[in-house]
Amino acid sequence: MKGQTILEQIRNLSNDAKRDLSYETLSELIYQLSSDEIIELSNIIGYPVFTRLCMGNLKHKFVLLQDGAAAIILNKKGQILLQARSDNGKWGLPGGCQELGERFEDTIIREVKEETNLDIKEADLNLVAIVSGKSRRNEYPNGDVVINNTVLYCIEHYFGELKWDNESIKMEFFDLDKLPEKQHDSDLIEIYKQFVSNKSN
Repeated sequence: MKGQTILEQIRNLSNDAKRDLSYETLSELIYQLSSDEIIELSNIIGYPVFTRLCMGNLKHKFVLLQDGAAAIILNKKGQILLQARSDNGKWGLPGGCQELGERFEDTIIREVKEETNLDIKEADLNLVAIVSGKSRRNEYPNGDVVINNTVLYCIEHYFGELKWDNESIKMEFFDLDKLPEKQHDSDLIEIYKQFVSNKSN
């Protein structure tokens, strides 16, 4: 089977069907692909899911190191946008994992569009910090444990109508001193607060 035919078949699967690919099926497909096509396959499935699928029976046991980006999106009142996540009910920042071959700038532009429907330009990305370490450890209901290296951006200029996909229950803007209790990214928000404090001094 030609590589592009395989990729098109995977592309046409639902997200659930992609996640349910067996290790045996995926192995058989990968051996028919070039390295560039494997990168494309990874990006079609989504890098973290693709990596887990390649681990076979160990997929929910192996602690995965992930690179990604997150956004502090500010409205005109200086409030930050948080999403109530559908996987754990906690409030977090828009963002997600980097795909293979993707720049962090492209990651956050893509993730913000997918999760909020907002459009942003690269010129409007303000780097806050690169965050790594034990505070970036996350556990998910399916048993996955990940440690993230996260590039944190601040975004004040954007356009479009705020909408959210199935990764979020809802989205709201919050004052920095009136944030919800159940937070997914409290470490990133504290780093942003320190960033603001340093700028004002």
